This record gives sequence, structure tokens and C-alpha cells, in this order.
Amino acid sequence: MNLSDYVINDIKPLLNTGLVSDLQLLFNQLTYSHIPIENEAGVYLGCISENDAHCFQKVEVISDCGYATEGFFVRNDTNWLDVLEAFAQNSTNIMPVLDSSNKYLGYYELNDIIGLFNETPFFAENGAVLIIEKGLIDYSFSEISQIVESNDGKLYGAFISKIENDIAQITLKIGNVGLSEMVQTFRRYSYNIVSGHEEDSYLDGLKERSDYLNKYLNM
Repeated sequence: MNLSDYVINDIKPLLNTGLVSDLQLLFNQLTYSHIPIENEAGVYLGCISENDAHCFQKVEVISDCGYATEGFFVRNDTNWLDVLEAFAQNSTNIMPVLDSSNKYLGYYELNDIIGLFNETPFFAENGAVLIIEKGLIDYSFSEISQIVESNDGKLYGAFISKIENDIAQITLKIGNVGLSEMVQTFRRYSYNIVSGHEEDSYLDGLKERSDYLNKYLNM
């Protein structure tokens, strides 16, 4: 999945020689949680959060608040799942993008990356959702795929949705087949069935949460 089309350039990093008042004014005009900062040589220094910016005096120079700078970023060749993880780890809705030479290229918006997730076959294709669990050292994705395909199913995606007490919970999106026979096969292979949804009610719930998040980000 190529993310280059999603790099946005309408906000340039503020110079660290500028005033905090410039930073505060920009936050008042935008809905971003952070603003990128660079020095006069064009080197990306990191981001300052809105919460921190409003704690500083307007007449202060941004460089004097450098201790509050958060140095997160992704590369222009970072895959979209790692980009999404970077958003989550840094509690931000804007992610600076740097090339291999550390040149600032622009930024990603969180709702754009979430939108890509909603367009994947895991969400977009019709099918059933099956949640299974097995011991952390006992489950096998190759075995799971074999069980699905041996029951004439099409595996659109699978991920570890929970790990607790050495038990791994795996969420599957399956096309082309009902779940009854497949569930029995999984049980014969000692998988516990957490839940199964012939229709996409589970995914509809996830989509609703994603849509709610997008609306919240755009408020």
C-alpha cells in the first residue's frame, strides 16, 4: 500500500527561533494535537503538543521550550501498520514524514490512515468473522489457514486480538462459506470458539467505532 499520496504539505514546521505566540496561534487555527518544529538549517527537531504550548508564555522563544519537544516521526517508506502504531504510541493525530536523509517531507493525518484500514479486504469484503483462542505456544497460523481452506473458506485476514494468561485470541475474517462446519473443525483441533458472526455485525461495530473516532478528530 503506497502512502506517498497521503503526505500533506500545507503546514510547514515552525522555526524554533519563533515565538511561542506563533505556535499558540497556529493551534487555535487548527485541530492538530502537535505542530512540527525545525531549526534554521531545516533540520526537523520534533513536535510540540498543544497542551504544552499553552503552558508557555507567549513572549518565550520556542527553542527555550525545547525540553517539551517530542521527537516522533516515520519514514516515507514506513508501512501503514507501523505508521498506525506510531500514531497510537505517541497519542497524536499528526505524524511527520522524513526521508532517509532526515529531510522533512510533510505529515500524515490520523483519520487518513484509519481510512486506509477501513478500505482493506478485512473490512470491505463480505464475509463472516470468527474469533478463536488457543494456548500461546500451541496455535499456528499455518494450521488456522489450513482449517479455513479445507472447509472451502477464503481467509481475508487474521490478527492476534488479545493475549492473556498465555492464551492467544485470534480474530479471522472469512469469505465464501458459513461457519458451522468450520467451527466444528476448529474444535477438533482444540481451538476454543469465542464467537462467530455469520454476518458482519462484529465488523459493523468496529466500523462504527472508527467512524466515531473520525468524527471526534474532526470536531
